[in-house]
Amino acid sequence: MDINWVNFFPIVFLPFKLIVLGVGMYFAIKWHYDQDKKKKEESAGQ
Repeated sequence: MDINWVNFFPIVFLPFKLIVLGVGMYFAIKWHYDQDKKKKEESAGQ
């Protein structure tokens, strides 16, 4: 039985990819939410 790193690549890469994409989506949503909140505060202050 030949154990090679290629056999474990999907097992390691897939969860890593999902974590990276999940964190990226979280910060993208948070950034847009904060921008909208900042814009509403500026328009309410005028």
